[in-house]
Amino acid sequence: MPTVDELRPSIMSAAQGAATLNLAFIGVTNGLFEALAERGLGAEALAERAGVDAGYVRRWCEAAFAFGMLEVDAADAADASSPRFTLTDLGHAFRPSTPGTLMPFAIQSVLGAHMSERAAGLMKTGERPGEVVLGERATILPWFGPMLEASFGGFFEREILPSLELYRELEARGGVAVDLGCGNGWYLRKLVTRYPHVRGVGLDGFEENVRHAEATAKQAGVDARLSFRTGDIYHFAVEEPVSLVAMNRALHHVWERRDEVFGILRDAIVPGGAVVIWEPRWPDALASLRAPRQRPMAFQNLNEHVQGNHFLRPAEIEAAMREVGLSPRTYLFAEGAEAVIVGTRAA
Repeated sequence: MPTVDELRPSIMSAAQGAATLNLAFIGVTNGLFEALAERGLGAEALAERAGVDAGYVRRWCEAAFAFGMLEVDAADAADASSPRFTLTDLGHAFRPSTPGTLMPFAIQSVLGAHMSERAAGLMKTGERPGEVVLGERATILPWFGPMLEASFGGFFEREILPSLELYRELEARGGVAVDLGCGNGWYLRKLVTRYPHVRGVGLDGFEENVRHAEATAKQAGVDARLSFRTGDIYHFAVEEPVSLVAMNRALHHVWERRDEVFGILRDAIVPGGAVVIWEPRWPDALASLRAPRQRPMAFQNLNEHVQGNHFLRPAEIEAAMREVGLSPRTYLFAEGAEAVIVGTRAA
């Protein structure tokens, strides 16, 4: 068994990694990485460009330099009175606009710390406050949708969209897709961009997400085929026949009312339509959670408990679909870590 002193170096390395992500979070949410993208700036000029306080920016620049996200030239490094900072490769990687951006790791790190602090306190009482905890930190909520898009949007385009025939069938019929819990609308944007005859309706419980979804759809030039509104799964109506209802990493948020939920989903689609559920796949064996791909899911499941949720096994979702007369089929992705369960309504 290793001693505490033998374990210390790995923990110190983990602590420095956490500090890197915390610094990156500050840079991401205040637009500092993007402001530095084109040329070097001193702290005061950077603060002016980003519209934030110069004192905080100077201290952030010094810390970001220490952690390898910023660089200065040799003369400025020797005379630290008014250095001009530029992005290193690591700094560029945290820019939200960088393809494959590392931004999600920074957002997840601070969100995870917030949820861990809440779990530590709530463990004494057993209270589970629900979704309200996601809105408790004003700096985090606006980045929740972009975080999900950066984490899963490319994967959806590369792996899931080409693999499921139902999307091509939706395109052939020119159907309507509804995304419940749409966030910033990334799923529908990517769907209608690939399939030009598909239209989409997104619903979300946070007004800020809806505004963001509308803005990004307009920027992408697909706003004519998309609409977004504030609403929830229990009270929504679409004025035209719906061929597909999607819930992306959202079903576990309403699982306690699954009988009601699946009845609503079934009734929302036309005969021959489909309910498409995308969820992290909770493993059958506890030992699987030690796999590198599964380990973050175990941590997130603790955070989900604070919100009154827990991750699901595909067999549970299939059983709930059968209960309301849907015919389910499960598709596994990412070495089995991600599950898409399609429930079809009889024609």
